[in-house]
Order: sequence, then structure tokens, then C-alpha cells
Amino acid sequence: MRSIIENFRIVPAGHCGSGAMRNLIYHYCGLDLDEGVVFGLGAGLDTVYFDFPDAQPAFMLFGRGATMEADLADTLGIDYHESVQPDDDLAWQAVREEILAGRPTMLSGDIYYLDYREFKVHFPAHRFILLGFDEDRGECYIADRVNDYPETCSLAALAKSRNPGSSLSTLNLWGKFSSGEQRNSLPQACGIALQKTVQRMHGMDHTQRDRMATMTRSPKSVATGLKGMQAFIDNLRRWPNLSDAGDYARYVDNAIIKFGTGGGFFRNHFAVFLHWAHHQRPELVSQTSVDLADLAAEQWNGLSPTLHALVDAPADAGLWQHALHQAESIFETEYNLFNFLGDKVLGDATA
Repeated sequence: MRSIIENFRIVPAGHCGSGAMRNLIYHYCGLDLDEGVVFGLGAGLDTVYFDFPDAQPAFMLFGRGATMEADLADTLGIDYHESVQPDDDLAWQAVREEILAGRPTMLSGDIYYLDYREFKVHFPAHRFILLGFDEDRGECYIADRVNDYPETCSLAALAKSRNPGSSLSTLNLWGKFSSGEQRNSLPQACGIALQKTVQRMHGMDHTQRDRMATMTRSPKSVATGLKGMQAFIDNLRRWPNLSDAGDYARYVDNAIIKFGTGGGFFRNHFAVFLHWAHHQRPELVSQTSVDLADLAAEQWNGLSPTLHALVDAPADAGLWQHALHQAESIFETEYNLFNFLGDKVLGDATA
């Protein structure tokens, strides 16, 4: 059996989730939005920090939350729903039926096992789109964020990626579009997304923390939003004393830039969204908020070279102190940003 969806536009992206959703909502809904706008409408911004003993180094740091794709559907009022299926055979049958029906389908998995990806790192929540399969050849066809053409992946590698059996798995998570109807206008969606983002960054909404806690063996260590940023800073203070301090610096440097963040730990995308939101909802997003979002992106991008230098000079106390000062400045900027946004967004019951 062979089936492939031919008429699917693939636009490369800076980040897997927002890039995939941009391509999917264009296909299903006819919406053609900038990737940063898609990310912001999905209330994607976060700072997630948690200890993870199975990793090396033994922690993880994410600049986005766990539910951006589903939240985008919520803010826009689109009939898109995600579900998990622990049974690997049933999971494949579900998405196989979508392809046979001509519906491109969102998948999630560990990027490490996708055999077409050359950059090998364990990341269990990578997003990509299934476009087809050839069971006789044992392969499938995937739209991913790097190229504007479908990638070829073995069906065995896809199955391993979707549910690797390790301590961190999204359990064959997949997303289904039931229609292309959009019930909320863009200004309405903008207000809903801003409210979600502010509530999460201030710790009023615990959904991201709770979602990540179900995926790790150390749920008590999960911190999100501004508390996640503070947890990162607290741990950064002790890293210079570790024997493998350079590994910690390398991981965070990669988390800011290389791990498909769109630059600046996803802050580049969020800044693009706030510029757009300022025109959609000027009563909620002031120029001050826009300027602070630009500054946060600049500061995160500025932290990366410092950490990169520490990879080769992990004993340089002065560099570690500079990195700490930069991280503290980022916290101050984002604390001010989400207070400015909160004053407007949380004070407007019709946001």
C-alpha cells in the first residue's frame, strides 16, 4: 500500500511546532501567517526548567510550553485536537487512516530517531507532519522544518521516534483537523493568546508545569514561567563548581539557538508576535511592551556567545559571572514585560 498527499505547501521554519502549524493552518484554513505570529497565537512562550537524571547534563531547559499547537487551535477556534495512543500498532493505524483520507497529520516524537536528521540530540517533543507512506518500501514521507520538500524516513525509525520507550515520551501523540472553520477573528485570538501567555508566565496557569510533570521522573523539580527563569538562574550559580561545567554551558547555548528555537530562546518569535499584536490590539499591547520583547530577544541572543565561550573555558570565573549577570538582566526585562502586559491584558475582561 502506498499513499502520499501531493498538494501540501512546505515552508521552512525556525521552529518545528510553529512551522508545522503554520503549514497546516494554511492547508486546512487558508490562513497565511508569519511563523512568529503563529507561535504567539499559540501562547507558546515559556521558560521551563526541570531536573532530568537520564540526560547529560541532568536537566532540561525549554523556551516554549508543551501545548502551543493545541492552544493555537483554541485561540483561533479551529477544530484541531491532539491525543495520545500508548499502543504503537493502534497509533500507526490512526494516522495511516488520515493519510488514506487525504489529510496531512501532525506527529510528535524524539528527533534523535528520525533517520533523515543529521543533528542528533534527544528531544522527545519534536513536531513534524506525516504526508504519506509506502509500506512495500518500508518508508514514510514527512514535512519537517528544514527543507521545502518531503523527507523520507523509514517506518521503523518513525515508530521508534513516536514512542521510544524511554522515560520521556509523548506516547505517539498526534493531531487531527476535523474542519477548516475558524470561529475567532484574529483580534479575538490575539487577546486570548496574550491572556494565556501572561497567566502562564506569572504562574496563574499551571497547565504547562503539570503537563511537563507527567513526562518526567522528577515532577517536583519542574518550574515554568518567571519561576522557571529563576530556577535556571539559581542553578546557573552552582554550575561553575561542577567538573563538567562546560557541558552545562554547551547545552544552554544550544537551547538558545540551535535546538530549533527561531533564535533567542523563542524570544525572536515572540517579539515578532508582539509587533503584530500591537497593531491588532493596541489597547492591550503598548510600544513599551514591544520594546521590552525586542530587548528580551536581544539579551537571550547575547547570552549565547558567553556560554559558547565557556564551553572551551569552563574554569573562567569571570565568564561565568558575566553569564549570571546576563541571565539576571533577562529576568528583569521579562518581569517588567509581563507586568506591563498583565496590567493591560488581565485588567480587560474582554481580552
